[in-house]
Amino acid sequence: MKKQWKLALCLALAMCLLTGCAALPMLGQALSRSFTSMVDENTQTLPNAPKGDTVTISREEYEQYQQFDVLLDLMEQADLYFYEEVDHQAMLEGAAMGVLAGLGDPYTFYYTPEDYAAMWEDDEGEYAGVGMQITANYLTGLCTISRVFDGSPAQAAGVHKGDILYMVEDMYVSATNLEDAVDIMRGTPGTDVVVTFLRGTEERVVTMTRAQITVNRIEATMLTDEVGYIFLYEFAGDCATRFEEELNKLINQGAKGIMIDLRDNPGGWVDDAETIGDLFLEKGTLCYLEYKNGSREYYRTKDGSVDVPLVILVNENSASSSEILTGALKDRAGATVVGVQSYGKGIVQVVLPVGEDGAGMQMTVAQYYTPNGNAVHKIGITPDVEVPLPAGDNGMYEFADLADPQLARALEVMQEKIKNAE
Repeated sequence: MKKQWKLALCLALAMCLLTGCAALPMLGQALSRSFTSMVDENTQTLPNAPKGDTVTISREEYEQYQQFDVLLDLMEQADLYFYEEVDHQAMLEGAAMGVLAGLGDPYTFYYTPEDYAAMWEDDEGEYAGVGMQITANYLTGLCTISRVFDGSPAQAAGVHKGDILYMVEDMYVSATNLEDAVDIMRGTPGTDVVVTFLRGTEERVVTMTRAQITVNRIEATMLTDEVGYIFLYEFAGDCATRFEEELNKLINQGAKGIMIDLRDNPGGWVDDAETIGDLFLEKGTLCYLEYKNGSREYYRTKDGSVDVPLVILVNENSASSSEILTGALKDRAGATVVGVQSYGKGIVQVVLPVGEDGAGMQMTVAQYYTPNGNAVHKIGITPDVEVPLPAGDNGMYEFADLADPQLARALEVMQEKIKNAE
């Protein structure tokens, strides 16, 4: 039915665009009154269509056309009365955004061709910008800097993890318009952008010069002679390949236990969580998706695993694929989870192309559950060892800094696990 809706709308609006502005009043009037020119009892023809442009549709499609009377009327009125020349393509893109916005789901939206291309550019990990990772909280609306890339303009400007992105140029930033803010911060290397941050009660205005950014999604080191530590920042690009490379290095350096840090990791591709989980899990379930009709789809791991004690760090910004991986390793590999309750984004989205001009869409299609059947959405993963940050501690620690109380406690937990395993 949804595909038919899209087809009906495209047919009607394509006729408007192909025949020019003058066709809009005719088409709007034609669709707003009954179709009287019958081909047979199951088909109908657009009346008053230009010669050679007769369109025959089924009765079912005709009834679907009627749902778009308001949209077509709006376009007609814009053509008749708007004080400037009408950009039909921009109106169609706005209509597409509105259709998906009507679902009331912040994770479902339309990509313009430009946005769709930029999304895949993000996944590749190279772009021109200022070099920050930003976490949006749709409950509070705040956009928090969760990472500043090494050697980036943001680092040079003194931006810190934990700063709040407040304004970009003259636009106030919230979770709902973060994508627009990101678009503004990107651009041609060598050009400037003015960004305002909040650090506590202090407002900081900085001018940053855009540069080419290469995103490093993995950092790893040995915390002790026996404990390997991997910080995974997001599930995207080549993260799964890099994770395996770093894991093997740590094992070869003598790691008897592995700590995986997923704090502030907003998630990403489920396939990456599956590939990383497969490194530690025997054949079985990573997670399963449950769709509206009750059907299930299983993500499964294969035979073969690295058999070492595991500790996973999570916080309130660990979401989506972070929670999928954490739930699987907790349920099936005996991983100990340290930190605070995770975000609770237990739903998954598909990303699909739309039409033939490079546009796309993202839509929430299912909830996911851990291998043991535990729901995550709006709940999160509960840590086995809860370690909240002290009051006033904003978590701005350098990589592998054991002054970080959550990391220090996780190391203690890991050392105890290694001792018990001997």
